[in-house]
Amino acid sequence: MKKILYVLMALLTTTVAAQSPKAKSGLFALTNATLETVTNGTIANGTLIINKGKIEALGSNVAVPAGAQVIDCKGLRIYPGMIDGGTGIGLLEIGQIPQATDQRETGDVIPQMKALTAINPNSVVIPVTRVSGVTTVITRPEGGLLPGQAALVHMHGYTPDQMFAGFEGVVLNFPNTGKRGFFDRRTEDEIKRDSDKALKQLNEVWDKAIQYHRLDSATRGKGVSYYPELQALLPVVRGEKTLMVEANAAKDIQAALKWLAERKIKKVILTGVAEGWRVAGDIAKANVPVVTGPVIAIPTRDYDRYDQAYANAGVLRKAGVKVALRTLQTENVRNLPYHAGYAAAYGMGKEEALKAITIVPAEIFGVANILGSLEVGKNATLFVCDGDPFETKTQVKHVFIEGWQIPMTSRQTELYDEFLQREPGVSKN
Repeated sequence: MKKILYVLMALLTTTVAAQSPKAKSGLFALTNATLETVTNGTIANGTLIINKGKIEALGSNVAVPAGAQVIDCKGLRIYPGMIDGGTGIGLLEIGQIPQATDQRETGDVIPQMKALTAINPNSVVIPVTRVSGVTTVITRPEGGLLPGQAALVHMHGYTPDQMFAGFEGVVLNFPNTGKRGFFDRRTEDEIKRDSDKALKQLNEVWDKAIQYHRLDSATRGKGVSYYPELQALLPVVRGEKTLMVEANAAKDIQAALKWLAERKIKKVILTGVAEGWRVAGDIAKANVPVVTGPVIAIPTRDYDRYDQAYANAGVLRKAGVKVALRTLQTENVRNLPYHAGYAAAYGMGKEEALKAITIVPAEIFGVANILGSLEVGKNATLFVCDGDPFETKTQVKHVFIEGWQIPMTSRQTELYDEFLQREPGVSKN
């Protein structure tokens, strides 16, 4: 009996040892750091206190509380966690296997489908992303006209509810009047016919949503048949939920702005906006915020300058548009700071580019009270690094998400450690 017990104990010990490191919560004091607050300038040789998931104090004359775990950040910088305004994280694992992708569902009009319910908290991409300082992302559905609802999520948590960061928005892929890519072999007439058909469908759906709103309001929610698609659009019609409108070609952006104005939709975010630089004045006049990207991309037209995609965000910002950035990636969301670096170098400027991946997306998504900058009372969602995060040589040393100290491990770090000191274990005979 004792022998069996010893075997079980040995197996249990082996199992525990094989588990990944866990995040830790508690009272932390990050000392001797340069604090890049984003909203209130830079604090040299500062201390930041994390307690109960919040930033309790920060500044150059902050005392370290008794019992705090002290992390000496001498020579290091602390930034608020970076926010990516558009990704596929948690919805796509292996693109070639249908069972491993939840980015799109069947149907063109399915706004009731929520990315938050489909996200995989155990995706191997999540640790890869967060150890690079990208702590919070929009994960969004793809597909037809109204493919579902995007969600803002933290890169930490065992369940979707634990990951949820406080924002959901209905995605609208506005009818496209251009080719979908190099593979698109449709004629100009076919493209126009498809676009007109999609716009007609959109108008019909929206007219039904307005009628549904009127009936629901008149009966106070009683006596109206349950219609999932229209029920999901109801908060958008009432100005309670945001409509995220994807439009990239210049004339599609203008058409979308006109449609939104005619429909008097109150809460709107334009996404994509690849040719926003062509109509920046129109977007600024409409006072609609933008999430643009990827920045590291090729021009939309053969005759455009090679760097037009890099400069797009800067042109929009200088025109007076509120601009956040996205990678539109799944595996390479970790490259968000380099997208921002390109935008900074090609006209946006370093300060505005940093804001475009921190406080600006937090404002656009309505969570600036808890995210996007280093301020007392905000969530302790931040990272510590040894240099400029826009430079590839910079190393992220520590990451905190809502006060949890995140283990600096990922599939990449584990593979690096494995093959750095590999012992094949094979005979040399």
